[in-house]
Amino acid sequence: MTAEPFDTVVVGGGFFGATLATHVARGGARTLLLEAGPHLLGRASAINQARVHAGYHYPRSYLTGLRSRVNAPHFIEQYRECIYDAFTHYYAIGRVYSNVSAAQFRRFCERIDAPVAAAPPEVRRLFNPVFIEDVVEVPEFTFDADRLRERVARELGEAGVEVRLGAEALRVSRAGADGIEVQLRSGDAESSVIGRRVFNCTYSRLNRLHAASGLPIVPLKHELTEMALVTPPPELAHAGVTVMCGPFFSMLPFPPRGLHTLSHVRYTPHCSWSDAPGAVGLDGDEQLRRYPRISHFPHMVRDAARYLPLMRDCRAVESLWEVKTVLPRSEVDDSRPILFSRNHGLAGFHCVIGSKVDNAFDMLQYVVDAPEVMEPAR
Repeated sequence: MTAEPFDTVVVGGGFFGATLATHVARGGARTLLLEAGPHLLGRASAINQARVHAGYHYPRSYLTGLRSRVNAPHFIEQYRECIYDAFTHYYAIGRVYSNVSAAQFRRFCERIDAPVAAAPPEVRRLFNPVFIEDVVEVPEFTFDADRLRERVARELGEAGVEVRLGAEALRVSRAGADGIEVQLRSGDAESSVIGRRVFNCTYSRLNRLHAASGLPIVPLKHELTEMALVTPPPELAHAGVTVMCGPFFSMLPFPPRGLHTLSHVRYTPHCSWSDAPGAVGLDGDEQLRRYPRISHFPHMVRDAARYLPLMRDCRAVESLWEVKTVLPRSEVDDSRPILFSRNHGLAGFHCVIGSKVDNAFDMLQYVVDAPEVMEPAR
């Protein structure tokens, strides 16, 4: 059977892959989006804090903070019906264990032009002054992943992107002078398609496709993470709290469930492993299936109560489990750059990882629209 030809094939139906596919299809390219799961935006794009980063979270990485500050308004404007802003977000700066002081945090916000305001006295009194140096109010929101999925699916359809769910990319290889063959499995059937350009946007499974295709392994760190869904204390029902910058916690509204997420720098990761050049680490999906999933919520809430005592009244409902992937260098300064590897071992085959939804705007501007990427591979 002859493999079906496309101008662009995007592997991975998360927010990055779907956004990329929509963008290139609007430019006139016949585009195919492949997603191994049953839904678009069904994994890391949905199982996270849903924070629309406005820069505040990255005082140790000026560039990451600045790009978030620039991109957040664009994301909010473009996806307005997906934004949840019916809460007040407070950032508390740790007095001990923090990597930045309150003065350093405020200077960072000034540098990236991110507005902050002093939290009201009644809010400041909720925090333990022994451990918290300052509390500020910031305009930072969350998004509704269910609404975002609906919006993305509509945009894909309007752009004419062919979407195949339950289609797993097994391997890629050269096909002729300027094509790349992608071998697929859908259920028990295998087939293949050919693209002039192929983008690997599979996030935590990026190196699985590389290894199966004999392509270079990208150094990555993976963490099996737990995001607790909780009922917040009544005083924080319409609030979000982020304590930083160190081994602290965040509690933010999670619109799809009408609950809050509770995450902790120390206790959200349950285990970790790495992919290194020449070798792929553990299979993240297999880890998720086998892991006993004993919740760290008691540890999270006990530690959170040291900084915000009323967190003792927080009640767990359930937990969301997923594999989180970052570049090793992000461990040093908490930066969140886009990974883009052009012609990754194969002309016309590119791989992309982004860690935040707002990164997608930088991807489209600096990665996808580069002439050397969008021209046919030779």
